[in-house]
Amino acid sequence: MEYILHILVITGIYIMLTLSLNLVVGYTGLAALGHAAFSCVGAYASSLLVLNYGLSPWIGLIVGACVAAILGALIGMPSLRLKGDYLALATFGLGVIVYSVAKNWVSVTRGPMGLPGIPGFSVFGIQLSQVWTYLLLVTVFVLLTYLVIHRVVSSPFGRILRGIREDEIAALAMGKNVNKHKVIVFVIGAFFAGIAGSLYAHYITFIDPSSFTVMESIAILLMVVFGGMGSLPGSFVGAAILVIFPELLRFLGMPSSVAAPLRQMIYGLLLIVLMLKRPQGILGKYRWK
Repeated sequence: MEYILHILVITGIYIMLTLSLNLVVGYTGLAALGHAAFSCVGAYASSLLVLNYGLSPWIGLIVGACVAAILGALIGMPSLRLKGDYLALATFGLGVIVYSVAKNWVSVTRGPMGLPGIPGFSVFGIQLSQVWTYLLLVTVFVLLTYLVIHRVVSSPFGRILRGIREDEIAALAMGKNVNKHKVIVFVIGAFFAGIAGSLYAHYITFIDPSSFTVMESIAILLMVVFGGMGSLPGSFVGAAILVIFPELLRFLGMPSSVAAPLRQMIYGLLLIVLMLKRPQGILGKYRWK
């Protein structure tokens, strides 16, 4: 039973990452390939504050999310001149840089050795040591993320984002400040990715750079594409399928040396079929042109 609850916790964290990336990719049409970098910053900032300065994990979570949001603004502003593949390469480079810093700044991050013994959350003095209590916590944050992003995309601000996605020149011609909207979107997406990273760190109680590789960013993007770009329910579907489905292979009794490549082959097959039959994703309303 605890194994199932654990998978649900991980699924909830990935749903937050997928929702936040969907705002950037699906609703604004910005090709971003470095989303794991923001969760990495949130995870490390929160963990280091708690381990080195004895702060509450709640304070660490808020600070980690804010630091990730600042990084989102910093990457968003210089990327405004880039579009399409060039923006994808820039955000890809961000993921590589953040991963390299986490791996090589040994005096702060302990490098490949990682940060062990990260304290978990507590509510009113009660430590959330049981998996089901942490599942409730993650569920609350998933709902909060969904409500905020739903509010954003349903507002006039969200209609401007869709206008940027469909035709940026037309949005400019209507007098909309496209650059400002892009930066705000990067900040919001990075903020919630930072929260997801912090939740992951305090749940697993150990982090190292291998959890935030560029492949992790690509996996999150696949969840967005699979569930459907421009669809918040699609983020739930994409994250749930691509997190839970590979776990089913464990019950086939295959050795890890076989199961891991098979998982990647199934990923590729599913994506090929989806791109041929439904390029916008399972519940998507938009696809890259």
